[in-house]
Amino acid sequence: MAMNRNRIAVALTAAALAGGGAGAGVVAVTHGGSPHAAPAAEASAANVANTTLSVGQIARMATRSVVEIDATTSGQSTPFPFGRGGDGGGSSSAEGTGFVYDAKGDIVTNEHVVDGASTVSVKLSDGSTYKATVVGTDTSSDIAVVHVNALASKLAPLDLGDSSKVAVGDGVVAIGNPFGLDGTVTSGIVSAVDREIASPDSTPIEGAIQTDAAINHGNSGGPLLDLHGAVIGITSQIQSESGGSDGVGFAIPSNLVQHIADQLIATGKAEHALLGVTVKTVANGAAVATVEPDTAAASAGLKAGDVITAVDGTKVPNAERLRAIIAAHEPGDKLTLQVLRSGSTQTITATLGTRT
Repeated sequence: MAMNRNRIAVALTAAALAGGGAGAGVVAVTHGGSPHAAPAAEASAANVANTTLSVGQIARMATRSVVEIDATTSGQSTPFPFGRGGDGGGSSSAEGTGFVYDAKGDIVTNEHVVDGASTVSVKLSDGSTYKATVVGTDTSSDIAVVHVNALASKLAPLDLGDSSKVAVGDGVVAIGNPFGLDGTVTSGIVSAVDREIASPDSTPIEGAIQTDAAINHGNSGGPLLDLHGAVIGITSQIQSESGGSDGVGFAIPSNLVQHIADQLIATGKAEHALLGVTVKTVANGAAVATVEPDTAAASAGLKAGDVITAVDGTKVPNAERLRAIIAAHEPGDKLTLQVLRSGSTQTITATLGTRT
């Protein structure tokens, strides 16, 4: 697909998505935005935690926190992933989006927006532009953090919500830059939860939020907000036969975003926890199909045929939820697993390892 700085199609495999239709393509979409709306006093982060806001109120509150990211790569030796790259020589640039994560100048976006970039710049909602440094990227979760040296008074961090509490039918708002149209606001509902999408390195991303809010090329890296104005995900992919919005968009859940972003800010890299089992969904939980040797699962005594029904008191309804729970933890964390084995319930403690 032809690409320019505002339109980047990223081909992924439809098989990675639950419920993918025959012939449907899954694409990641890069999002730039330089919104101009002023904040609304009645919709400040301090007083909306328990208030349901209108789409207009959310737009006025949140667009000031959405930034435009310009990532440039030079030459043909460093092409961007998913078909993003130059024309065989010289340099190419593409716009993406991020949102202000903290008052220190950290900006969260998608990994595929900045991967391979030789230079990155960030334009804030007031039009001021800063050279950015890449703090860290994580291909397995498609999350990245960049940093700008801007005054705290220019930075309005967005609050992150608890994506584990998102439910089908909840209202959502997406803010992005589809086709270069800065500050575009769309709204819809949560169409499904616990979807599985593929990261740039084909690692499954669990717990993705599906929405019918219009998402097009240009929305990737931008926030998906609930009706309290909190970020519940990063809009990252669409599933479409036409390449445009068919009302099937996906966001990386905010709990994973926070988990990875905090690690990137602290150390410049992210580590991923490993239990060491393959699982499949059964009627009462996640059934263990295989146990990898020399892993947390093996050391804890998990066996093929065990059904994991809860982790630390949280119910596990399916295999996707279990993988999402593991992904939200760090290596070394101890988990208490409720396991159904041969008709009886057992409690097993496992200390998570590191996925390489």
